[in-house]
Amino acid sequence: MAHSRRHFIKKASAGLGLMPLSILVNSSAETNAQPLNIVCVGGHPDDPESGCGGTLIKLAKAGHKITVIYLTRGEAGIPGKSHDEAAAIRTREAMAACEIMQAKPVFAGQVDGETIVDNEWVEKLLGLLNPLTPDIVFTHWPVDTHKDHQCASLLTIQAYFRMQRSFRLYFFEVCTGEQTAIFHPTEYVDISKVQELKRKAVYCHASQDPPGIYNCGHAAMEDFRGREMGTKAAEAFVKMTGTLFAG
Repeated sequence: MAHSRRHFIKKASAGLGLMPLSILVNSSAETNAQPLNIVCVGGHPDDPESGCGGTLIKLAKAGHKITVIYLTRGEAGIPGKSHDEAAAIRTREAMAACEIMQAKPVFAGQVDGETIVDNEWVEKLLGLLNPLTPDIVFTHWPVDTHKDHQCASLLTIQAYFRMQRSFRLYFFEVCTGEQTAIFHPTEYVDISKVQELKRKAVYCHASQDPPGIYNCGHAAMEDFRGREMGTKAAEAFVKMTGTLFAG
């Protein structure tokens, strides 16, 4: 019996089969089925782009719906600018990057450098995720030196459990070695053909010194993960499983 891709993913979430992420991103949305809903939750503008921008672009090109939720607008991210000024600049940059990634930007409303994890914010994130009915969600690896990255990750993990594991959850890395720590990938995505398009999305964030973002390790990460996968460039992920945080 033929099944829609959405039905397949729902079955996969229930443990009845699983399409690897590397295959999924290369599979076009079927003409007789609705595209998958893909969501990325990042701490600041530029995090989703640098962490998994290539994968998001490939999924968009495959016909799936992409939403990027920025926990903050990067209010504290431009020296010499007020929070309001920086937020306005970085919001414009995020919107330009999302246009390249064919993604819809959403701003959750927390403040850069002052992010929190509590029941109220778990409910607020649920309020953003539930209407999107995500099939796949990407977010930061929770073991990260940046508190905002941790908060984005922990809020997403809580949403994952409260939504009864109704979506597949993947963690991405940023500035591995300086920020992301003890990251051991379980899946890889070849981004060789969209690497330059990802770079254009990252470079939309002119206020954040894009060359510095790549010098923070992202160029090396794309190259090294590509070597691990056997391709020119790749992004790596850890897939959430029931035993990931088991003692």
